[in-house]
Amino acid sequence: MADGNGKVQKKYSEELLLAIDVGTQSLRAALFSPDGKMVDIERIIYNPPYISPQKGWAERDPRLYWKDLCTACNKLLSRNKREAVKAVCLTTQRATTVFLDKEYQPVRNAMLWLDIRTARQVPSLGLLKTAFTLVGAKQAVENFQRRSPVNWLIENEPDRWKDTEKVCFLSTYLNLLLTDRYADSWASQVGYLPFNFRKFCWEREGHWKYKAVPVEPNMLPELLPPGDIIGEVTERASSETGIPKGIPVISGASDKACEVLGSGGIFPHQACLGYGTTATVNINTPRYAEAFRFMPPYPSAIPGEYNVEYQVFRGFWLVTWFKEQFAKTEVERAQKLNRKPEELLEELASKVPPGSSGLILSPYWTPGVYHPGPYARGSIVGFTEEHKKEHIYRALIEGIIFALKEGLEAIEKKIKTPVKEAVVAGGGATSRLVSQCTADILNLPTLRPSNPETSALGAAMISAHSLKFYDSIRDAAISMAGPKEVFEPVPERSETYQKIYHNVFKKIIPALKDVYRNLDRID
Repeated sequence: MADGNGKVQKKYSEELLLAIDVGTQSLRAALFSPDGKMVDIERIIYNPPYISPQKGWAERDPRLYWKDLCTACNKLLSRNKREAVKAVCLTTQRATTVFLDKEYQPVRNAMLWLDIRTARQVPSLGLLKTAFTLVGAKQAVENFQRRSPVNWLIENEPDRWKDTEKVCFLSTYLNLLLTDRYADSWASQVGYLPFNFRKFCWEREGHWKYKAVPVEPNMLPELLPPGDIIGEVTERASSETGIPKGIPVISGASDKACEVLGSGGIFPHQACLGYGTTATVNINTPRYAEAFRFMPPYPSAIPGEYNVEYQVFRGFWLVTWFKEQFAKTEVERAQKLNRKPEELLEELASKVPPGSSGLILSPYWTPGVYHPGPYARGSIVGFTEEHKKEHIYRALIEGIIFALKEGLEAIEKKIKTPVKEAVVAGGGATSRLVSQCTADILNLPTLRPSNPETSALGAAMISAHSLKFYDSIRDAAISMAGPKEVFEPVPERSETYQKIYHNVFKKIIPALKDVYRNLDRID
């Protein structure tokens, strides 16, 4: 329970909250005190993060996530007071789909959120298709059907579909292994299943989404609001993970929802930019609003609220791509110096002027569904003989932020609330160059949390409220977020960036639209 100043009372100060963040590249298990201090953390880097049996596929045995979770928790708790842990809360990557048999065992590898395979033949919607065409929703509905792992499995692996009794996301599967209860947070239901994003529940039986993606309601998990108790850590789960038996497992939220919460960017005047594998801009709001038509907001980690989001699908994955393709020298040098390659690249890119000496990058290595459209591709324009790898690296960073600025403008227009500051989170935000470019390109004061593990901290905030340390999840976020470093926009740089954004960046996709479509036909 917090006192009148929002601080945690002393008698609770030695209690610990276990947060587990299951990402795309790695898994983190972290211990937090109820005032938001991170006491310890254990990271497991996946090797490999996923497999690609065919081009564009991304899948992983879901049992490997559980194995990594067990390893991380055992290592973490072996060096801390196990008995001080009072709750565990899980946050995971979104839309990674798991298929289970009647014994709740996986029938195949999980299909990750970045898997781009699509179903060629999808269930017929009959006359509904005409109705969707009339209201302009045809493309959105077709995308929902074709991107659904369920429809792909029915078409391509019918025997495995026949064995499937339950369909869920990765968070549900891991909560099941912790508690033996097939239940999950409604704030983790982001993907291609018949979820009602406005009401935070599965669609009612008979809804058209069950025709579009033919699952039965009894195949889906029970849904709870963030902060509810899913169950208790079972004896079996305790023996495998080292987590004390019987402590509550708290209903959490998706990694992005927890990232927004953990960064403290929880008010409509704040833009929360997530610089992870997928780069995102989110605004937390109590009002349902679609940034682009038929693109629903996702559930917030604060019950009853929404995260209006725009994403650049490959985002800071582009940094990994750049290192692999162009930065062998920096990678080898960083190993010798015991530093990160990104630090050396940042030192080089910091010497490049804003605008990368006329080199502009459009970061759509994987196209967006709604914006800029399924035809879009990535491009770099403006090359001259003066450009070097550091120009490309800075242009990459600037291009991602330009794209997020475009999404932010669309969100701001829909929620009708002026954005007054930005908050940055995720791995990319650890870079001072990225943080300062954000301030300059958005022309907004930009806040960077002192703790980069914002998703894990967000999960801990949910637990802190559930255990009654705070009266609400919002109160927990306000009290536990901690101090932030402020990056102020530099007027001369902002002016340069505004010219590039309006006169060049926003014109790239319209100018190359037909070229991209012709490339699709050739491929």
